[in-house]
Amino acid sequence: MTEAIVQDPRPLLAVLVSLVAAALVVASYRSPNVREGWTILAAVTKFGIVASMLPRVLEGTVFEWTIVEILPDIALVLRADALGMLFAFLASGLWIITSFYSIGYMRGLDEANQTRYFAAFAVSLSATMGIAFAGNLVTIFVFYELLSIATYPLVAHDETPEARSAGRKYLAYTMFGGGVLVLAGTVMVYWLTGTVAFTAGGIEELASADPGLAMLAFFLLAIGFGVKAGIMPLHQWLPEAMVAPTPVSGLLHAVAVVKSGAFGVSRVVLDVFGPELVFDLSLPFGFTAGLVLSTIGAITLTAASLIALRKDHLKQRLAYSTVSQLSYIVLGLGLFGWYGLVGALLHIPAHAFMKLTLFFCAGNLHVSTHTDYISEMAGIGKRMPLTMGAFTIASLGMAGIPLLAGFVSKYYMLIGGIRMGAQLTPVAYYLVGALLLSGVLNIAYFWPVIYTAFFEAEDAHDAKPLVDFPMGGESRSTLAATDGGRAGDDAATDGGRAGDDEKEEATDDETADDDEDVVDEIVESAEGDGEESATVDDDPGVPDDAEVPDAELDDLPTDEEGVVRPEFDTSERDFSEPAERVDTGDYAVDQRPSDVDVPFGVGRGGSVPAEETTADDDDDGDAADGDDHAVDDGDHAAVDHEADHDHHDHHGGPPPGGWEHLRGLDALRGSESTWFTLAPILTAMTLAVLLGVIPYEMGFLELIELIVDTRLPEEVARP
Repeated sequence: MTEAIVQDPRPLLAVLVSLVAAALVVASYRSPNVREGWTILAAVTKFGIVASMLPRVLEGTVFEWTIVEILPDIALVLRADALGMLFAFLASGLWIITSFYSIGYMRGLDEANQTRYFAAFAVSLSATMGIAFAGNLVTIFVFYELLSIATYPLVAHDETPEARSAGRKYLAYTMFGGGVLVLAGTVMVYWLTGTVAFTAGGIEELASADPGLAMLAFFLLAIGFGVKAGIMPLHQWLPEAMVAPTPVSGLLHAVAVVKSGAFGVSRVVLDVFGPELVFDLSLPFGFTAGLVLSTIGAITLTAASLIALRKDHLKQRLAYSTVSQLSYIVLGLGLFGWYGLVGALLHIPAHAFMKLTLFFCAGNLHVSTHTDYISEMAGIGKRMPLTMGAFTIASLGMAGIPLLAGFVSKYYMLIGGIRMGAQLTPVAYYLVGALLLSGVLNIAYFWPVIYTAFFEAEDAHDAKPLVDFPMGGESRSTLAATDGGRAGDDAATDGGRAGDDEKEEATDDETADDDEDVVDEIVESAEGDGEESATVDDDPGVPDDAEVPDAELDDLPTDEEGVVRPEFDTSERDFSEPAERVDTGDYAVDQRPSDVDVPFGVGRGGSVPAEETTADDDDDGDAADGDDHAVDDGDHAAVDHEADHDHHDHHGGPPPGGWEHLRGLDALRGSESTWFTLAPILTAMTLAVLLGVIPYEMGFLELIELIVDTRLPEEVARP
């Protein structure tokens, strides 16, 4: 099909509409409803502009608009072709869903700096549209860097030391790391060919260029964009960025940032070098550039899945799942053939719908119950049936279960790998094995979440061995609120905080009295005769009596070497029997060794006693105005954030008596949460199902087939 280029400003308008919205959002900071109305209006307008170009793009039309010419043959050009339309149509559509979810999430937690949040979100979508519609390597590089800058305030939104650290690492990796590599690759391509324009099927001059230099330019570009796609070992920024609010995590993992990395790799393979040249660029031991790219993807998806198995924090597990799933796209792009490329590109929207659903569910759990750890979710499916039901469906899709989006894209990649192995190189069979293994690992790290939520009761919870426990699980519950512990347990020993509630204070007082009695008995038996102990030698050269062994201590417990070993555990509790319920307010499970690198969540460093963070429980009308909370420094910000959450009954995990059980119409009425968060969850889940059932009717598969057909040589085109 011959492309017909039409000069049209609509690609530029798609970029500018959210920039204008960002200015209007800032101007409306005193009126939250107006501010968020601008956000919704901009999202709908952007999607309408993009969708208006889709029918003609499917017919072969390319919309182009030159912003400015920098140098001869180098200009900032926006170009809406089929590949750019795939990314733009997806991102603009999901921004509508994410905008509604953001309203419910940010108001539900009464987050600070909401105006800055919505403005940065809008600017991020402008940069994303610029990446989607970039007409050459220079344009995509400019918007690639702008996206890193625009999303930094979102990553560092909480303004805690951990958030700022995550933001700095994010910039270091994506802007100063990946960006520099992309710039270097762009310079090399211009030096070798004299052009940086994207050309369907690849730039012809690269085929006759020096193979070694062409190979270097390819890997500079592929790795530079791969940083944002989370390719190992350049993925460390991504799990740490989970300190950001959950809608930002959805933006990072499903809509904009990581997808811009995967999209950049797609542009390099399809429109700079071309699939044929990528397969022909030879390396030692029979490897080609495409096979090396696929091998990196296979290693990343396997390693990230294994790491995800060990993560108890739900967002951390989802973060490593993202690293794994994006590697499917990278792997598929290295498979030379029609099926492999179709599967790789189809996984872009498939992963977006499924992962956005999963992150939205994790955020809804946090807003409604402050539960972030999988080992605290026993029975939570009773409390949040719609949320966990959507989580289950999206998880099945991620594992590649039929009739869901993940199955269709992975099926194409499997067929592509088998055909490539049979016709071209047996190495492709190993890539097929990695795809199958990853599907099994997906089930392994999602099943404990589903099983814990729906099939376990709070009072009989058995921590999963895949969540950092011994093989076979613990013999009893690890949840303090359901297992109870001893009646005299100090709150600090099981992750609690002093002063969480009156019951805990009473328990602490009884414990203190018991401890004083024990100490008095030991002191009396050790001192012996009171008159004798009253004589004290004030000579500093004479050792204190406390430092001299006393024969009176012989009646105390000693070990085999005669060293006094007092028995501090005076409990008569039989640990083989369930204990009485004691609401401690927090849980020892928060100290998971596998999550020591998580700089956020319940019970993490810098915890402030509850009495120091007491907040006014009056919620009337303040949720919408939680924009500009005055804070003096990072510590006060952390205290305020903790105080905002004190109106909840607990800090994560089931409350005393277990989860409330919502049934039938109660769940459908949205009793488990607000419909501002539930509706986006169910919408994203529905899109994941529809893409698995009717991919052609949704437009994505038709668009992808057009992309691949115009970029493969005739002999390897559509079977």
